[in-house]
Formats: sequence, structure tokens, C-alpha cells
Amino acid sequence: MQYTISKDSKIAVLCGGMSSEREISLRSGKNCLAALERLGYKNAQIVDVSENVMNDLKGFEFAYNTLHGKYGEDGCIQGVLEILKIPYTGCGVMASAICMNKEYTKKVMATAGLPLIKSVYLYPNENPVEKVSELKYPLMIKPVSEGSSFGMNKVNNEAELVEAVNEARKYNAHVLIEEYLVGIAATVGVLEKDGKAFATEILELRPKNEWYDYEAKYTKGMTEFILPAELSPEMTKQVKEYAVKAFEVCGCSGVSRVDFHIVGEVPYILEVNTNPGMTDTSDLPAQAAAGGIDYDNLVEMVLKSAGLNK
Repeated sequence: MQYTISKDSKIAVLCGGMSSEREISLRSGKNCLAALERLGYKNAQIVDVSENVMNDLKGFEFAYNTLHGKYGEDGCIQGVLEILKIPYTGCGVMASAICMNKEYTKKVMATAGLPLIKSVYLYPNENPVEKVSELKYPLMIKPVSEGSSFGMNKVNNEAELVEAVNEARKYNAHVLIEEYLVGIAATVGVLEKDGKAFATEILELRPKNEWYDYEAKYTKGMTEFILPAELSPEMTKQVKEYAVKAFEVCGCSGVSRVDFHIVGEVPYILEVNTNPGMTDTSDLPAQAAAGGIDYDNLVEMVLKSAGLNK
């Protein structure tokens, strides 16, 4: 269902929240509010999400979701908004819940034949050394439902593996362990216009650190951004097609960002981010701008995707 959002509509810009990505979300929210105000939406307002969110949302007609991480990107806030019947931006309950979990995302994408890096899923109390017996070092250790590279580490041996898994379990009891492959880090946004998904320009990431960690993501000057990515026309076409396919098979809507690790001729998909950052250093605004969509137009495009029952 298409909703009509007027310049007088009461819009809650959801940000902050209770996850480890709170500070990043606040930055995204403030940027989006400023854009909405520039666009003439007179009744847009920041709502710093807390346990009192159901009361805080009374009187609002629409929700612009800039929450990242737990409760905001995993289907929780989406479920609250469905109950309150407040149309919201971004993905719905199911797609948010699936894509927040890197392992479940991989299971869904595997059914569509999308290329994925070899990995194992470590349950609580499982022995990581035994579990990775068929994988080759070095390995990447990832909390299965965490963003912004929190709790992620690269390991080269068993001792480092055990230490890194313990660190990851501070964030999530379940851990994803993937083989570390040398390749090109790239990411591509997926947006919707008139209900049809399309890929943005591809952004190639060249971090000054060994891999794209938290420091590289959020510190200016720590990553070189190549936009559009220096890929062959064939690879560019392939990555964009895979991004849209991943978006569709995971049930996404409105906006997402698909991360790739390109090794030789294979564009492996790492994950699908259902609520990409909108900070000054975030990837999606830069990708959109490279395709002629400036920040304010991007914000309005996402706003117009607001809905229910996604």
C-alpha cells in the first residue's frame, strides 16, 4: 500500500536506541532530520528510542528508522510499529530479523545460488578448534548478529581463535567463522523506486588497516573510497545483479546495502544491511550521490518507501 506523506505529516526520526551502535545511530538520525527539515517537512522530530518507545510514538503518523543494531534493525522496532500501525521506512519484520543474523542470511542466499565464503556456525558451548577443522587459516570471527565490526577479529592460529571467539561471545552467544580471503572489499546500495529495486553505484573500500574494521569505517582518512569501484564492466554488472537478487530473496524493502568480497572472478556476498548508516562517512549516501541522488533526495526516496505489512 502506498501512503501519502505530506510536508505537514508528523514524522518520528527513530535513532539512538539501546544497541552498541547507539552513537552511530544518533549521527544518522540527526543528519536525516536536518535533510527532512531542508525538504520542508515541518513536523519531523527526533525520537531517541528507549523502553518507553510506545508512549513516545503517540501522535506520530510515520516513522523514519535510523536505528542500527539490536532492537532497531532486527525486527523488534518493526514489530512495535506494526502493532501501532505507524508506517515505517526500511525493511519489515521478517527481512530485518533474517538479515540481522549473518548465518540465517547466508542460508537464505544459498537457496538462490548466490556465492558465499566457506564458513561454520558456532553454537554456545561448542569447541571452536574442533568446529573449524575443515576451514583454512586465517579466519574471520564475527558475532552473528552485530554490526559496525564490533567483536570481529582476524585470527591466524588456534590460540588466537579461542581468544577471538571469547571476545565475539561478549556480543552474541552464536558466532560465525569464515575463511579470510584476500580480495576487493566492495559494497552496493539497493533502493526502490515505484516498487522496483535497483542497485546504486558500487563503492570499493581500501582500508588503511588490514581489513574494514570499526576504526576504518568511522574515522575519516582511514579508508580510501573508490567510487565507482574499479571493476570490469562484467564484474560491475554481476555485483549489481547479485545485490538486487540478495535484496529480493531476503524479502527486503525500501533500502538496504549489500557487502561483497571479490576474490578473482567471484563476488562473494558477506551480508545484507537492512538499515544502512546515514552519517557523514557512511557508504550509502556516497553511493547514491555517485548515481545523481543527493543526500536530501535519498532521504526523501527512503521516506516515500514507508509502509506496513512488508
